[in-house]
Amino acid sequence: MKRTVLTAMLITTLLGAVIPTTVLAAAPGNDSLANATAIDPSALPYTDSASIAEATSEGESVPCGGYSNVAQSVWWSITPTASGTLRVTNSASFYYQVLVMYRQDGSGLAGLVSVACSTWYYGQFGASASVEAGKTYYIMAGSTFPDSGSINVTVTSIQPPTNDDFAAATSIGSLPFTDNALDMTAATRETDEPVPSCANSFSGQSAWYVYDAATSGSVSTAFGAYGAVVGMYRGTSLNALVEVGCGNWYNTLATIHVDAGSRYHFQLVGTFQAIGANSFQLVVAPNPSAGFNFYPGDPSSLDTIQFSGSQYDPGNAGITSWAWAFGDGTTATTNYPQHRYGADGDYTVRSTVGTPDGRTATESQVVRVRTHDVAITKFTVPSSASAGQTRSLTVGLSNRLYPEQVFVTLYKLTPAGPVQVGTSSQSVPVRSGNRTTDLTFSYTFNADDARLGKVSFQAVVSLSNARDAIPGDNQAQSLPTKVNK
Repeated sequence: MKRTVLTAMLITTLLGAVIPTTVLAAAPGNDSLANATAIDPSALPYTDSASIAEATSEGESVPCGGYSNVAQSVWWSITPTASGTLRVTNSASFYYQVLVMYRQDGSGLAGLVSVACSTWYYGQFGASASVEAGKTYYIMAGSTFPDSGSINVTVTSIQPPTNDDFAAATSIGSLPFTDNALDMTAATRETDEPVPSCANSFSGQSAWYVYDAATSGSVSTAFGAYGAVVGMYRGTSLNALVEVGCGNWYNTLATIHVDAGSRYHFQLVGTFQAIGANSFQLVVAPNPSAGFNFYPGDPSSLDTIQFSGSQYDPGNAGITSWAWAFGDGTTATTNYPQHRYGADGDYTVRSTVGTPDGRTATESQVVRVRTHDVAITKFTVPSSASAGQTRSLTVGLSNRLYPEQVFVTLYKLTPAGPVQVGTSSQSVPVRSGNRTTDLTFSYTFNADDARLGKVSFQAVVSLSNARDAIPGDNQAQSLPTKVNK
């Protein structure tokens, strides 16, 4: 009997050595709402981490983003002793994260009201919300799909910016001025604060800047956060401000005119809840540009030239005035004027543009007007010829304006269409009166010409280095030459 017991003990020991024991990982301690890790509000900023490998879900929903359910979640709770703003940031080692801050208005999950929510695919993100003293808030972080890895949560108490109120507006001295350390997460809105005219909404966050203009001119504001709006006002008290400009996130700059000795206030408004640093900049407004184009680029005195402005205002106030001087004593005040010069010459064209705040810019270009024209005024061919006979054909060119380089092509007209039979490239000088420059071609008449009994020719001339102002006289057709067998 003793041997049997010892044998059984030995077998049990050996089996334990060769058969591994599976140990299941435990769910995190704050896996459920009821077991949320309590955060001491006096110990902020607070940071904690948890593994979600064995975390579960209680059927939570995602109140933001494109996901409907939470696969795994961990919980924290905090009861602030003072009202203010809490920021919760999250980082994790997996994709498809979710972070939600709730206010407890009742018992259990059904009693939670979402006050901030954020989803992301990977990395760090966060949410912030205003909180009330004595109220309990829950923070849920997790994944929208089953995953593993760790998740880190940091809770911070955020204070309003020092220039949160109109009376505490940051004073701007010399320009350029830049404030890159502005966090508007906890910014508030005063009772009498105006709403900028270009703001689609007002989240209740604003910060103020004040500028006493020493000189008259134009200034531009720039701001760094998506969704930001800047209201620009003249005045000295909050309830007596007059809006003089407004810029939103569609523009990189917003520009107004300022008068020396006047005070201006700039109200930076967040139209969406934002996390992190914003920025505000006030600079002397950049000048616009007054570029322009014209067509044709090689005009003649017979052309009506189309001018078009390619102006640009980097201050985003826009171009509202145009002034053109065409160099021949004529002017125009539209953006797309047309003009025709009465004579050849070099004309300095000036385009001046203006913005509604008074900035101007001028650009000049020289427009060279040259009327190039050659014409075929004589085309001599033999009245008759025989097959196998070589005869001369003469093309006379008239040119009265500029020496030209021309290219002449001679065609024979057949029932199947024109057939090229000769070319010539030549310089053509200016000749007065009816004098011409003659180009001579040789052509040998053949049996096909004799079968038809007659043949006609066509001459075409083109300018090699310019555009002919009157192309209608650049070709001529001869009378038929009778061809004998």
